[in-house]
Amino acid sequence: METADASCALNARRPDADDDGETYSKEVRLKQRLSALLITVAAGALPLAAHAADNVSAADKAFVAMVSQGGMFEVKLGQLAAEQGGTQDIKDQGTTEAHDHQLVGDKLSAIAKAAGLPIADSLNPEFQKKLDDLKALSGSAFDKAYLSAMVDIHHKDGAAFAQEAKSGANPDLRAFAAETHRIVVRHLGELQAKP
Repeated sequence: METADASCALNARRPDADDDGETYSKEVRLKQRLSALLITVAAGALPLAAHAADNVSAADKAFVAMVSQGGMFEVKLGQLAAEQGGTQDIKDQGTTEAHDHQLVGDKLSAIAKAAGLPIADSLNPEFQKKLDDLKALSGSAFDKAYLSAMVDIHHKDGAAFAQEAKSGANPDLRAFAAETHRIVVRHLGELQAKP
C-alpha cells in the first residue's frame, strides 16, 4: 500500500504524468541516461587534458618561452613607438605592432595554458634593458633604433615560428606557429620598407 501511495504522491506532483506514472518514469530514465552520458564525456575529457601536456616537447617549451618574450617586447616597444616616435609613420607602425602582437600573445597564452605551459607576465632582464635603452632616445635616433630592434626581433622570432611550424610536437602550437609566421613575415616586409 505504501508503494501505491508513493506513486500517487509522485503523480500528484507531476501534472503531465498519466495515471500509472509512465511519463514520470520515462523522464526519470531520460535524466539518468543524460547524467550517465555527461559523466562519461567528462571522464573521457580528463585523459585528453592530461594528454595535452604530454605532447609538448622540450623544443615546444623553448619555443613558447622565446616567442612569448619576443612578442611581449614587440607589444611594449610598439606602444613606446606610438607614444614617442619621431614621425607619424613610426607612431602608426608602432600601433600596428602593439595591436597585432597583443592578439598573437593572447592566442599563445591560451594554447600554452591548455598545454600546461607557463608564460612569464613580464619581460626578462635582457628585453627590459633593450626597452629601457630605447625609452631614453627621441626623434630620429629613436626611430632608427626602433626599426633596428624590430627588424632584429622579427628575424629571430620568424625563424622560431618557421621551425615550430615545421617540426613542433604539439599540433596546436604547430598550427599557431604557421599562422603567426605569416604575420611576422608581413611585419618584417613593412619594417624593412621604412627609410
